[in-house]
Amino acid sequence: MPDRGEVWLANLDPRRGTEPGKTRPVLVVQSQALLDAGHPSTIVVPLTTTLVDDAQPLRIRVRRTGRLRRDSDLLIDQLRAIDNRRLVGRPLCRASAALMARVGDAVRDVLDLVE
Repeated sequence: MPDRGEVWLANLDPRRGTEPGKTRPVLVVQSQALLDAGHPSTIVVPLTTTLVDDAQPLRIRVRRTGRLRRDSDLLIDQLRAIDNRRLVGRPLCRASAALMARVGDAVRDVLDLVE
């Protein structure tokens, strides 16, 4: 199963309204402790290849790396829990600690959480 900071493909269909759909990369942001406990769902942030400059904290740019073949934007405002059966295959890549820190900051901003 996934580890925190990994990017996986996930089948996000069916979608509703403005939700991202289809099979697309997602970044696992759920705590490692919950992942290790075998929780049946995982909290993820979807990625898109439709790039928008200067859109922080709603988007964070991720450069192509590993099996992530195109530069992408993390859709921070589309944070969601998915059933683990939506995950496809194996991880595409792993986010750096610096990127995960930026994601954490952006999620706190979007959810108006105090650190």
